[in-house]
Amino acid sequence: MSQYQPPIADFAFALEHVVGYPDLAKMPGFEHADLDTVIELLEQCGDFVAKVVAPTNRAGDVEGSRLLPDGTVATPAGFKEAYRQYVDAGWGSVPLPEEFGGGGFPRTVGLVIQELMTSANMAFSLGPLLTQGAIEALLHYGDAELKQRYLPKMVTGEWSGTMNLTEPQAGSDVGALTTRAVPKEDGSFAITGQKIFITYGDHDMAEQIVHLVLARTPGAPEGTRGISCFIVPKFLINDDGSLGKRNAVATVSLEHKMGIHGSPTCVLSYEGATGYLIGEENKGMRIMFVMMNSARLGVGVQGLAVAERAYQQSLAYSQERRQGLAIGAPGPDSAIIEFPDVRRMLMTQKAYLSAMRYLMLLDATYVDRSTNDPDPAARARAEEIVGILTPICKSFGTDLGNELTSLALQIQGGMGFIEETGAAQHVRDVRIAAIYEGTNGIQAADLVGRKLGVRGGASILELLATMREVEADLAGAGVEFDSIRQELSQQFSVLEEATLWMLRTGAGDPNAVLSGSTPFLRMWGLCTGAWMLARAAVAAQATGDAELAKTQLVLARFYTQQLLPQSASLLGAATAGSADLFALDGDQLAGSGRKVRT
Repeated sequence: MSQYQPPIADFAFALEHVVGYPDLAKMPGFEHADLDTVIELLEQCGDFVAKVVAPTNRAGDVEGSRLLPDGTVATPAGFKEAYRQYVDAGWGSVPLPEEFGGGGFPRTVGLVIQELMTSANMAFSLGPLLTQGAIEALLHYGDAELKQRYLPKMVTGEWSGTMNLTEPQAGSDVGALTTRAVPKEDGSFAITGQKIFITYGDHDMAEQIVHLVLARTPGAPEGTRGISCFIVPKFLINDDGSLGKRNAVATVSLEHKMGIHGSPTCVLSYEGATGYLIGEENKGMRIMFVMMNSARLGVGVQGLAVAERAYQQSLAYSQERRQGLAIGAPGPDSAIIEFPDVRRMLMTQKAYLSAMRYLMLLDATYVDRSTNDPDPAARARAEEIVGILTPICKSFGTDLGNELTSLALQIQGGMGFIEETGAAQHVRDVRIAAIYEGTNGIQAADLVGRKLGVRGGASILELLATMREVEADLAGAGVEFDSIRQELSQQFSVLEEATLWMLRTGAGDPNAVLSGSTPFLRMWGLCTGAWMLARAAVAAQATGDAELAKTQLVLARFYTQQLLPQSASLLGAATAGSADLFALDGDQLAGSGRKVRT
């Protein structure tokens, strides 16, 4: 497995020239997070993850986490030591509130740190990601006492956090959960039930684990309306803040998974465990969505981050592996990077990675604007844009994570299929990301079911109009940008056609728009990615850096000419409706539909 090289120069260009970070850093609360300070911080973080976290990736995959006979979980060799250094360095606290010991940096900076950490070791990075989601929920809904008791050590990373949603009978249908929360005389609750697929549900890296658990109180309404959210700590906390006795939550087993072996995925049993209500009863879904929305953009970054690591490995292999003779080469043989199809696969990876990185960072800047822009109207509009971009980032990013890690393996041929090279680990590890935090089908349903109709469709159409402004920028940038502008214009028009169809059809035939939601989201992913690459190409030209300008122009041109045309081809699938999807029953799907002669 090749060494991970943090792409700090790519981050610096994206932040300064593509997503407008310098303007963000001028907003109230972010004045200390100027671009120079951020780049210096990211350089230090990149050095840390490359030297401390990345070396644990392969060992974590081979060894995996283990459930010990005493019911505790042991993480792979090196994880505890790396996590201690992570806590001591304060990397997890960078984007969190200063009030509780954080650095108060924008979420955008935290997202870059997350990409670095995930590229280094996805399995390791999942613990901090879930902790951040739990912190967000407490910040929004916890009372003062809960915040003061839990947040300071969660912000430092000394204590980790989890999300406990899923149960054996209730996967994505959270409303079917049955875990019970019975009030006790002291104001706490007794939590009883079983939760599955709990990432870092138990481990040996942090001294305390703070579980956020969804459960039902007595007499609660059926379905999602009757769900409440509780803090259930692994260890009860004494009045002086020290850790007390073990709470009544046990690890039943660890899941045996396709990938991310270093991350313990637990089945947890709550046996009358002491829990504390967060917010009001029956408001658990609101709290859950704070956790999940925080995590969804982060999961999209997982697709980008693992694909980046896989790309670096495939690029290094293509430069070292000599086989055959390229056309016009003097011989005796050529590095495989000299063959057109290998170049196609490398360019596909690099163009998609750049587009994804710009899009994820743009979404993150709007998250920061939605909280810190002094103009209420700007905050409200930023929140709308986040609502649109987040399901796109999560779904498009993780779908591409699957596709690009597979391409990276393909470049390495038979050696990629051999476990010892590490290429297969990237494919296995990233596969879960399209399932995490609401499957990608759920993201597509969210886009057409919730986000599309905001302000009668005006919100998403305004975003499309904003995207089309880049056409004028391209027209003024020179003739070498013409092919990019022309293709973008055509694809934006087709995307608008699909969007208008969705808006017309949704109210009368919701099944039709749900049937086309996944290809529709893919169209948005392809087009927003092209928009960002076009912005980057224009911005790079203005820097005066000839090499940078050439790279960004070629990437934008390659993407618009060879990848973006897929978008228009999806119009038929997006607008086909549901008739053919439901025309065959289960028996007909199992067979050819033709009877056997007798």
